[in-house]
Amino acid sequence: MTHLLILFLIVYGINLLPALAPPTWSILVLYGLNSDLPIMVIVPVSALAAAMGRLSLAHGCRLLGHRLPEKQRRNLAAARRMLEGRQRNVIVALGLFALSPLPSGQLFAAAGLAGIRLGGFTAAFFAGRLISYSIYTAAAKTIRDTNLGEAFASTLASPWGLALQIGMIILVAVLMQVDWSRFIPESDPGET
Repeated sequence: MTHLLILFLIVYGINLLPALAPPTWSILVLYGLNSDLPIMVIVPVSALAAAMGRLSLAHGCRLLGHRLPEKQRRNLAAARRMLEGRQRNVIVALGLFALSPLPSGQLFAAAGLAGIRLGGFTAAFFAGRLISYSIYTAAAKTIRDTNLGEAFASTLASPWGLALQIGMIILVAVLMQVDWSRFIPESDPGET
């Protein structure tokens, strides 16, 4: 039970960080390589911890949103209206996000700053992580006793992974500068 609590706290903690934390899957791979915990336990505990960590991150960013300049707050409000304005937009965004291999910290930070409703966002993240964590953990258990596992563990701090996270931070900063209200039609013919 102690191993699960430690796993939960590690995964929750790294998912509180908006960037430059090790990816959660790398922690799961290490657990898969170095522990005898069953996959059916590691995966749901980790997915729950990751979802709770990201939800906490989004709420923390939401609390800081009032400190942004007025122009950025207006842009974020317009982005939220555009995303939430049509159910199809939300479903497509959640579907892409749920299984996306991209770092999610920046996405949750942006969702929190924009004031996007977080329930469906977090549920989609949780469901996607159940699937992806199952794959990573099963693969780690399979290769645990081979040299491939050792080679994989040595590549977890890849410069490419760090560059991707820094790029995502820059992308979020750039997207906050966009005047999203320009992309919202004055009236939608499908609305009554």
